[in-house]
Amino acid sequence: MKTAIFGIGLIGGSAAKDLRAAGFCTEILGVGRSAANSQIALDLGLVDKIVSKDEAIEQADLIILTVPVNYLIDELLYVLDKAQPHQIITDMGSTKGHIIDAIKNHPNRRQYVASHPMAGTENSGPLAAIDDLFRDKVCIICDKENSNKEAVTLIEKMYKTLGMRIKYMEAHQHDMHAAYISHISHISSFVLAATVLEKEKDEEAILEMAGGGFESTVRLAKSSPEMWSPIFHQNKNYLLEVMDTYIEKMYHFRNLINKNKTEELTKFMKDANEIRKILK
Repeated sequence: MKTAIFGIGLIGGSAAKDLRAAGFCTEILGVGRSAANSQIALDLGLVDKIVSKDEAIEQADLIILTVPVNYLIDELLYVLDKAQPHQIITDMGSTKGHIIDAIKNHPNRRQYVASHPMAGTENSGPLAAIDDLFRDKVCIICDKENSNKEAVTLIEKMYKTLGMRIKYMEAHQHDMHAAYISHISHISSFVLAATVLEKEKDEEAILEMAGGGFESTVRLAKSSPEMWSPIFHQNKNYLLEVMDTYIEKMYHFRNLINKNKTEELTKFMKDANEIRKILK
C-alpha cells in the first residue's frame, strides 16, 4: 500500500516515521509546500520521494492531509475532485466542523474520514518529527457514519498502528470540546508570554527566575503562529465562548485576592484541584 502525506512537518513527519517503522505501508510519498522542508524530509528518510499533488493522487492508496487548517479545505477538495474509487483520504486537522461542512455534498465524500489525533509539541517542521508522538494519545474520528465502512476501518487501523485510542464525535461537538481542552490552553500560553515580555524587560531575570511552573505554562507559546492563527479563526465561535468563561473566572479570582477573601480563594483552588480525579 502506498501512502501520500500532504504536509511533512511535525505531524506528518512523525506519522511517517511510525507508520514506516510498523510496516504499515510499502512506500511513503511526500507532498510539501516548501521545497526546503521537502528536501529535509527526504534527507531524513521521512518519505521515500517527493511528488506533486497530482502524482500523489495518481499513485497513492491512502492520502493523509496534515497541512494547516487554512489550506485544508482547498487541498481536500482538490484531492476529492481527482480521487480514484479505491482511494481513502483522511486529515489530521485541529478543527472539523468548518471542513466537513465545506465538503458534505461532494460526490466522493464517503471516501474521506475526518480525524484529529490529539498529539503534538510546540515545535514545527520536518526536523521536529519524533518517534511515538501519537502513542497512548486519543484520536477523534468525526461523523464516521458519513464515510465508507472500508475507509473508516483503514483509518482506525492506521491510528491503532500509531498506538492511539480512538473516540468518535460529531464534528461540531468535537470543535466545542477542542476549544475548551486544547485551544484555550494555547491562547492562555500566548497571552501569558506576551504579558511577561511586556512587563519584564530584563531577559536575564526571566531566565534566572523562571521555574518549572512558568516554563511548562508558556511552553505552548513557542508554537507556530502560522498554524494556530487559522485554527483560532475557524473555531472562533466556540473559542469566544470559552474565552468569555475564562475571563469571568479570572476576574473572580482577581476579586478574591483584591478583597482578601482567603477562604473563598482557597475553596476556588480546591475546587479546581478536582481536575486531579480526571488527569492522573
